[in-house]
Amino acid sequence: MKRISIYFTTSLLLLGIFTSCNKQTGKSSKTGMAYNDKYNGGFEVNSKVKPGPGPGLIAIEGGTFVMGGSLNQDLGYEFDNVRRRVTVASFYMDETEVANVDWLEYLHWIKRNFPNDAEYYYNALPDTLVWRQPLSYNEPYVNNYLRHPAFQDYPVVGVTWEQANAYCEWRTDRVNEEILRSRGFLLDYKTLTAGTGKSGGATSVSSSSDPFNTDIYLNGQYRGEGIDGKKMKKDLNPNAAAAGTNSGSKGAVRPVRLEDGVLKQPYRLPTEAEWEYAALALAGNTEYENIADGRIYPWNGLGVRSPKKRTQGMILANFKRGEGDNMGTGGYLNDKADITAPVRSYTPNDFGLFNMAGNVNEWTADVYRKLSFEDFSDFNPFRGNEFVNKRLSDRDKGVYAKDKYGRPIKDSAKTGKKQKWSELQGNAAAADSSIAGKPYNPDFRGHLDTVRANLYGTTTLVNDRSRVYKGGSWNDRAYWLNPATRRHMQQDETSAEMGFRAAMTLVGSPEIISKGKPQFTQPKSKATGKTK
Repeated sequence: MKRISIYFTTSLLLLGIFTSCNKQTGKSSKTGMAYNDKYNGGFEVNSKVKPGPGPGLIAIEGGTFVMGGSLNQDLGYEFDNVRRRVTVASFYMDETEVANVDWLEYLHWIKRNFPNDAEYYYNALPDTLVWRQPLSYNEPYVNNYLRHPAFQDYPVVGVTWEQANAYCEWRTDRVNEEILRSRGFLLDYKTLTAGTGKSGGATSVSSSSDPFNTDIYLNGQYRGEGIDGKKMKKDLNPNAAAAGTNSGSKGAVRPVRLEDGVLKQPYRLPTEAEWEYAALALAGNTEYENIADGRIYPWNGLGVRSPKKRTQGMILANFKRGEGDNMGTGGYLNDKADITAPVRSYTPNDFGLFNMAGNVNEWTADVYRKLSFEDFSDFNPFRGNEFVNKRLSDRDKGVYAKDKYGRPIKDSAKTGKKQKWSELQGNAAAADSSIAGKPYNPDFRGHLDTVRANLYGTTTLVNDRSRVYKGGSWNDRAYWLNPATRRHMQQDETSAEMGFRAAMTLVGSPEIISKGKPQFTQPKSKATGKTK
């Protein structure tokens, strides 16, 4: 078994955070015009880098694998994960499940920034009543599990799929806000708090007190006195200096753009394929593109006990060994957990991920279909796409409409392709009404889909709100520890056995570590004389 060097990988990728703002020297190979020259128009190009993962994430190098291939027995005769070869792009994934302390941080932010919005806070609360059982004395967990410091590093449970997604959106904004404030692109927290008493409460260009939102910021709608930092980027566009927008002795400045490579990609739930691929971690059994041994669990071997001398016989995950046996024998508790266990328990898999089997089941992004394997894309397979557009409050200026929490309002996309300008203007009135017309449906059956409308959710328990979860839990038998097993639950339902972890898209080259691997040497360009 080959353990991937996670810590080296993370350090290598984090380097991208600090180098992504270096300006690209030279000139365009197609026009001959110099980059980053304020006298020729000010087109800015940064050095090409691979940005690092966001806080809490680990790099997962993608590749091909047989989805469903680790399922050596189908006890329920479900036939809902039949083997098929797919490719998963490289991505980032949380090292651990989201813990209670992480969720309490989320709740604290809501209460601090929206102290009078009881509905917002209430809707973010996990359902702690999931611990109540008619014939079980679990009542103490109702009040203690989420908030008592003894459980602060235990996985949060009682969270719906919808709440998990809302947390990911919130986390994206907080991570990007921290990056911008710590580097001086936005006003630092100390100065901000001294002036307003809360994070994100400064006056923006729209004269609102909305918290920071990544999309709103990238659209240039989060600027002004009390928001702009002392180290904002210089705007090389000569028209910006002439307009005098936010200009001073140092000339015109601007917010960070996506092209600068400073901000992180959105946190999100992993797809089912990503989750299964990351749990198996077959990269640990791979050498020169050959997989030496398959797996049934996130570790090698056919059993659930450690073969190592120091830990021989110890259970490798937190699960229910049999009826009435949740923790082993008093005096020698084998898995050392009665309900959930701390998120950093047992041994991580070869990607460095903890508890990818047992502890809590984990939400994935996918809509459940029993026959998902029959209609899938073999690259980044995913079912559940609902394409949306950000609503515009001012179409001419491209200003996004915002909800009461300062987030962009999103409407169902009307088409799957870019419209002509004339079409866009012709549909402006319909678009402004937000839901006029039939939303674009990415389902491959399109308008011929009568099954979805007439059967799913009517004659079956499966519908578009059925979401896949995987991994097994503290209250499941060993069979469900297999990463290929799949179950579903409604996206607004909760359970004491359900938690989640987040993922993030990796942009750029999929290879995580290039050192020591053969590479093609690129000759000098005949056009520029430089080596790329």
